[in-house]
Amino acid sequence: MNRVLKVALLCGLAVTAASCASVRNALPFGLGGSDAPAATASEGQRISVLEFEQQLAPSAALSGRDFFVPGPQAAVAWTQPGGNAENAVEHVIGAADFTVAWRRDIGAGSSRVHQVMAPIVADAGRVFVMDGEATVSAVDAATGAISWKTDIKPDERDARRGFFGIGGGTAGGGFGGGVAVGGGKVFVSSGYRSVSALDQATGAVVWSTPVDVPIHGAPTFAGGRVFVVDVENQIMAFDAASGQQVWSYRGIPEPARIMRASSPAVTGDTVIAPFSSGEITALRAATGQSLWTQTLSRTSRTNALSEIRDIAGRPVVSRGVVYAVGHSGVLSATEMRTGQAKWELPVAGVNAPLPVGEVVYIVSKNGELTVINRDSGQVYWTRDLNEGRVRQEGGFLGFWDHTVTPEWSGPLLASNRLLLTNSDGELVALDPKTGAQTASIKLGGPAFIAPAAYNGAVYVLTDRGVLLSIR
Repeated sequence: MNRVLKVALLCGLAVTAASCASVRNALPFGLGGSDAPAATASEGQRISVLEFEQQLAPSAALSGRDFFVPGPQAAVAWTQPGGNAENAVEHVIGAADFTVAWRRDIGAGSSRVHQVMAPIVADAGRVFVMDGEATVSAVDAATGAISWKTDIKPDERDARRGFFGIGGGTAGGGFGGGVAVGGGKVFVSSGYRSVSALDQATGAVVWSTPVDVPIHGAPTFAGGRVFVVDVENQIMAFDAASGQQVWSYRGIPEPARIMRASSPAVTGDTVIAPFSSGEITALRAATGQSLWTQTLSRTSRTNALSEIRDIAGRPVVSRGVVYAVGHSGVLSATEMRTGQAKWELPVAGVNAPLPVGEVVYIVSKNGELTVINRDSGQVYWTRDLNEGRVRQEGGFLGFWDHTVTPEWSGPLLASNRLLLTNSDGELVALDPKTGAQTASIKLGGPAFIAPAAYNGAVYVLTDRGVLLSIR
């Protein structure tokens, strides 16, 4: 199973076989009984169950029509996992030459018990990243030199609890979390059950607040508060100065989730919380009072994995509309003020939507890049990013062969290129109007984190714990 579909909690999720006949026909050496008579409908019209699955199709009204994309703007800070508190960055100046300026090993990469999951943030001439063992590094944005490192793992006794109670030991569990920057501090959430603030200049711990359960996603800092969502679908708000918990709100528990993790969006006095139950909830940022809830999930007759309803892509607030996508197959545009759906499309994704100008870009979990009119929800075009990239890897003596399909992260629109990373270890540039590939860079390892932009450069963190600056 692809890494993006690894489930952090396996208990509670049962995937059933499609039918006994399907299993029987799949058996080797004729054991499936291929001579069995086929069932025949006696009356009525035959309708394939596949037709019940909605399909994305380009709009005839938009065929051949151009759309507006604004010019690039300087990215002088990238302080949140999504660039800013609203997770809405349209078009930035970055990587104009599209060459690697430097590479830097920032610590532990992913392994059986550790995962590189934290998005990149940057401010005040430094890039801040967290490796697979919960060590935060400040890296000089221009040279790649390490300015400081801080290990936020707890002591050995606490670390034995691991992540979701599995793993154990200081070398076990504990993956998840991320970083955000603001007010002279680097805020860190952790799978080791803590929220911390580090001094941005030195890396010294300013405060650290323990929590009851691990935190899967990165924090969001806005309005003097730090917002995080734990693995039990509880969003918590902490005072950024003292670390004291201000309020909490608990969504519907849902143990089945995927490896990627989301983070809240904040606009004004409203925070948008994504939950693994497939819900996004708007709350008052000051008090945690619930304003509205929208559900982004549907059950597929042909795909048991649609039962995983997690919202792994960050919700984006742009021009008074919340754009969000769920793993089980709903992409929605929701009115920020009322919580009413403006439009919905059958897209299953784990990446944040990218609203730019007149359109919204989205990459599905199947690797399809789609461009959508942001007002109507009509589709301009869809491009299969995995065309020509799918490959077969052999098992033993011809058995257990399996298909390998690249996984994609992004996109980021930088200097008139749509940039995406993939599990094949590439940074790929596409034409934002046509989707045609224009360039690519070998990263030296798979990348499951979307690129970030800062001061004219684009930064990519690979699964092996290597940070690259693309100029």
